[in-house]
Amino acid sequence: MKAVCEAISKRFEIKFLEIGTEQDHIHVLVQSAPTYSPTKIVTTIKSIIAKKIFEKHPKVKKQLWGGAFWTDGHLVSTVSKYGNEQVRAN
Repeated sequence: MKAVCEAISKRFEIKFLEIGTEQDHIHVLVQSAPTYSPTKIVTTIKSIIAKKIFEKHPKVKKQLWGGAFWTDGHLVSTVSKYGNEQVRAN
């Protein structure tokens, strides 16, 4: 996943500052150009990661309910350059 995120950073104006994983989801802290909406950022990240996972591990798609790697939902919280470490920790 790290390599995929690095490729996304090179192709788009999306810089991954933090990536955290849990059993069934991930947390990312990204910095992006103000021309990208939060939904555009999430959609871009989710679609590229899913495509790369399915390319590298085609059996995964068959094991998933309905063949979808991600759920439809997401949570976005914005942080300005004035954000503090407590915000970044959440």
